[in-house]
Amino acid sequence: MRIDIWSDLVCPWCYIGKRRFEQALASFAHRDDVAIVHRSYQLDPHSPRGTTADRRQMLQQKYGWSPIQAQEMDARMVQTAAAEGLEYRLAGGVTGNTMDAHQLVHLAADRGIQDAVVERLYRAHFTEQRSIFDRDSLVTLAVEAGLDPDAARGVLQRDAYANAVAADNADARSLGVNGVPFFVLAPPPRVDGTPAPSRQRLGVSGAQPVATFSAALDRAWTEPASSAE
Repeated sequence: MRIDIWSDLVCPWCYIGKRRFEQALASFAHRDDVAIVHRSYQLDPHSPRGTTADRRQMLQQKYGWSPIQAQEMDARMVQTAAAEGLEYRLAGGVTGNTMDAHQLVHLAADRGIQDAVVERLYRAHFTEQRSIFDRDSLVTLAVEAGLDPDAARGVLQRDAYANAVAADNADARSLGVNGVPFFVLAPPPRVDGTPAPSRQRLGVSGAQPVATFSAALDRAWTEPASSAE
């Protein structure tokens, strides 16, 4: 079974959703037969690349929050993350265009270490407050996750995966995705070996509770085997 996960690397709910999904997957009987593909989604694709903005101020402008409201929202997010074993340090954080970071995730997919790179970038951004917008910083983080430095830098210099990132965003729009994380569970082949019809794909929106992800895994796995066109 293939599971596509659309997310943005500056989305705090995406990191939480990743952890909750992983907990569900760990107890899934067929977990060894599941392939995870991380897909790109940019929450702010029009922000200038290579620059950053104060994250909390951006949220205040976007949602009309007061400074106190933004601070309270961050405090609740920190508590929510802690419940999943994640340490969030949001005060003083910045945000920006994630095109370059997403390009490294695509490179990592081709190298077979996609999850390691995604995890490293999340932790750098939310826990360590290291930049995932500056190219030198990104290359350093990519190397720490197992990528070759020359390959990582070359990808960023050539925008080698920019079209792939754009295609992921377009696929998300075609599915009606307007927020992340978003999970699409493609069922395994039917008992006769033929692919399950695309209409049987199961979408799960948001950082759902572990129980919801567990139910979705069970449903996506079992329904195609008993379905007939």
